[in-house]
Amino acid sequence: MTTTIGIGQLARRSGVPIDTVRHYERIGLLKPAARLASGYRRYGEAEQKRLRFIRRGKALGFTLDEIQALLSLGSSRDVARVRGAASERLADVERRIAELTRVRDGLRALIAACPGHGRAEDCPILNALSQESEP
Repeated sequence: MTTTIGIGQLARRSGVPIDTVRHYERIGLLKPAARLASGYRRYGEAEQKRLRFIRRGKALGFTLDEIQALLSLGSSRDVARVRGAASERLADVERRIAELTRVRDGLRALIAACPGHGRAEDCPILNALSQESEP
């Protein structure tokens, strides 16, 4: 017989709050393996593996809807669809990195231009922030 654990132990082993496990259940991402007569949830290895999959997917930037779609592929795992989803996620990450790089470079330039003393109306940072166009 497979050993099952309670929601608290599942949450601890997975590094997520109990409320997160409950939320995943409410939205259909996770189901307990069984419920005791008392109503307590019990989870087995399959649920632990599924929760690990969800956590890792979130860590890679997938939304819960995207994770649900990946999980719904089941045992036939359409690898082309999985690769496509991962490629889309990568493109999104690269767009965000480009935007953050632009912000970083803009901040560096403003900081370099600011002497750190003097009158507020002469501050290049404050002046750049008050302009209509992007710094």
